[in-house]
Amino acid sequence: MTDPQPPARRPADRPAGHPYAVLAAQRLLPVLRSADTEAAVRRTTALLAAGCRAVELTTSVPDWAAAVARTAHLEDAHGRPALIGVGTVTTAAQARAALDAGAAFLVSPYPAPEVREVADHRGAVFIEGGFTPGEIAAAVRAAGSAKVFPAHVGGPDFVRSLRAVLPDAVIVPTGGIRPAEVPLWLAAGATAVGIGGGLPAEPAALAALFAVPGER
Repeated sequence: MTDPQPPARRPADRPAGHPYAVLAAQRLLPVLRSADTEAAVRRTTALLAAGCRAVELTTSVPDWAAAVARTAHLEDAHGRPALIGVGTVTTAAQARAALDAGAAFLVSPYPAPEVREVADHRGAVFIEGGFTPGEIAAAVRAAGSAKVFPAHVGGPDFVRSLRAVLPDAVIVPTGGIRPAEVPLWLAAGATAVGIGGGLPAEPAALAALFAVPGER
């Protein structure tokens, strides 16, 4: 018989600078799939200047590790260290490269045991992807968090059902969600919502998006 897993720690129980706590406060996680490295760096810098602290760069960005290395040391508009995560991490080699470049957290689109192994070995935060309740529960048991992907298929009601049985989990639905729909997902129980497109380019509008009451 295996030993029971300890209960997951709630985001509020984490140190203020821990990625889970930051995501819980920020409520929205930009997911960048830029066409080139320079575009990724520019967009990340603009997000940080708008008050966004956690940003996810995906491995679909050409030379993504260089983009991570160039932005991981930056600060947001409030002087807080940036938390640059790497998404679409599916192999051990990608996980090691991301952490070596300075990534603050890793994200996969589906269960990725070899990424989890690297994260465990390096003491890194890993938000593992899943779609079925079993996959999501397994990710939560392993690290306290899960990315729900593709989220639009199940909709907010699916997240609401997950939250009922995983009350302390960090749940980050991603995929097919527009910025205007974020409040629906948060009301359903999402810790934060991954957004891959539709974020405003105008600085003031972008800053307004991240000026959440009670976040600072």
